This record gives sequence, C-alpha cells and structure tokens, in this order.
Amino acid sequence: MRLEPKPAPSLAVTLLYPLAAVVATLLFTSLLVLAAGASPLSVFYLVAKGAAGSQFALLETLTRATPLIFTGLAVAVAFRAKLWNIGAEAQLYVGGIVTVVLGTGALPLPSVVLIPVIMVAAMAAGALLLLGPAVLKTRFGVDEVVTTLLLNFIVLLFVSMLLEGVLKDPMGLGWPQSQKVLAEAQLPRIIQGKRLHYGFVIAVVSAVVVWVIMKKTVLGYEMRAVGHNPEGARFVGIPVNRVLMKTALLSGGLAALAGFSEVSGLKGNLTLDLSPGYGYSGIVVAMLAMLNPLGVIASAIFVAGIFVGADAMSRVAKVPSYIADVMVATSLLTMVVAILLTRFRVKWR
Repeated sequence: MRLEPKPAPSLAVTLLYPLAAVVATLLFTSLLVLAAGASPLSVFYLVAKGAAGSQFALLETLTRATPLIFTGLAVAVAFRAKLWNIGAEAQLYVGGIVTVVLGTGALPLPSVVLIPVIMVAAMAAGALLLLGPAVLKTRFGVDEVVTTLLLNFIVLLFVSMLLEGVLKDPMGLGWPQSQKVLAEAQLPRIIQGKRLHYGFVIAVVSAVVVWVIMKKTVLGYEMRAVGHNPEGARFVGIPVNRVLMKTALLSGGLAALAGFSEVSGLKGNLTLDLSPGYGYSGIVVAMLAMLNPLGVIASAIFVAGIFVGADAMSRVAKVPSYIADVMVATSLLTMVVAILLTRFRVKWR
C-alpha cells in the first residue's frame, strides 16, 4: 500500500470527507453509549439540547467556545507553517499572569485604555514565550514539539509558585488564587446577568483578521509556502527562519488572548484551574477546521457544545460526561484520516 498525491480536490470531496468523519465519530460513540446501557439517539438529543436548547445553554456554549477560538487560531496559524505549537496551554497562562499583574492596579488607567493595553501586553508575553522554542528550532534544530510541550508544565509550576507567593490574594482565605482584577480591567458582559462577555466578539474579530492575513497578505503566502515545502520556499528566496519567527509571534499572542479573556472577561482572577485543557483542545479545534481560521469559529462552538451538552446529558441519562472527551478525541482521529484521504489516494499493490 502506498499513498499518491491527488490533484486539487473538488469542493464536494472537500466537504464529503469531513462529513464522513463526523458520521464515523457518531457511530463509534454510539457503541460506547449502548455499552453504558443508554439509547444513542436520546443521548445525542440530550447533548444537543444541553448545548443549544435554551438561551442559557447557547450562551454557555459560546462562553466555553471563546478561549477555544483563540487557542484554535494559535494552533491553526502555527501548523499552517509546520511549526508544531503544542504549548498553547502555557501561552494561555502567561496571558492570564500579565492580565492579573496589570489589571489589579499596576496601571491606573480608564477602562477604554487599560483593556487594550493589557491585551497587547498579554499578546507580547505569549509571543515571546513561543519565540524561544522557535529560535531553538531554527538555530539548533531542536524539536519544537518537545520544547513547547514541556513549557506547559514549567509555566504551570511557575503559576503555582506565584499563587503561593507574590500574587496570592491576602483576602483569599488561604486559597491559591490571585486578587480580582479591577472593574476597569474587566470585559463587559454582552447580556447583563449572563456569563457571555465581549471576549467572544474579540475572538470572532481575531478569526477574521487571521483569515485576512493568511489569504490576502504576503506573510500569509509565505507561511503557506513554508508549510508546504520549506526547501522550495527557501530556494525561491523566502526567508524561512524569519517567517517561522513571525508565525511564532502571532501564534503565541493569539493563545495568550485566551488567558486574557478568561481572567478579564469571566473569572476575574488567576487560579491553577483557569484552563481545563483549552490549549490542548485548541489542537482538536484547529484540525476539525482543517486549519481554516474562519472554520475555527464553527469547530470551537462544536467542541464547546459537546462539553456543555455532555454535562447536562450526564445528569439525565446517567451516562458519564467523559463521553464528551471520547467524542472529541475520536473526531480528531477521524478528521486526520479525512484530511489524509482528501490530499492522497491509497494505491494497493
């Protein structure tokens, strides 16, 4: 068996294989639901109802999707240039650290100025964090998968040290958490009394901006060229290392915005459980979107809906909510196969 590259696939083929991946995910998950003693149709209905069956459910899904859009964009940008950023979790927490440091009184500025300043500072911190592995990759050939993955654990330990030290809230009754950010540093809610905040709007705008960069600018062309064939790109005069550096800065900054939005828009302070794995889930979101920045919005809402809906479903159907993790992981594997079959044909000898 060998793989042969296909010519440019038609729109029908491009849509058919991802649809087949979703169907395969549902079929596999159905077997697990049956093994748990429940009806797959009723479970899937309860998941959909829990994710979008009411205003509250829909707003919760969009709230959960907000950091996933940021981390999904970060991964999509990096993977497009073959820069394997597995450290979006670390970049998210660095963005949260900067938000807390600047948002708890370090900068006495009005809200209209303070929030953009914090956003830019958070993006700069996340960008610099990913710049280190990018330099190691381009200068010394160090595998960025290893360096970015290990940075996740290093940054988490660093956050733990800060929350037990200089950033610990003296009024927190001993809990490892930071002080609340000031009202001037908090993103307003889109609907009063609900949890959805303007971080979702920033995420959608970011996706549009990234799409424009990827499709309409020289940098986007260079990133795609480097991702397709770095040696060919270098041969025609594209500065591959410089492009990878720019990609790292953009990817790390986007991931850091997830930490900014969670602290400034939702939780108000920094804790060790700020992220339940948004950085890793961003890989799933980006792959489901086939690295398309606009597709990241839809795939992030889809993944968020599965998690939110599964929480509601488990209370009714008595099926463990971990079925959501299985669905997301299976959808990633089937989507990878779908992307492979879209670009290559299998030849048997």
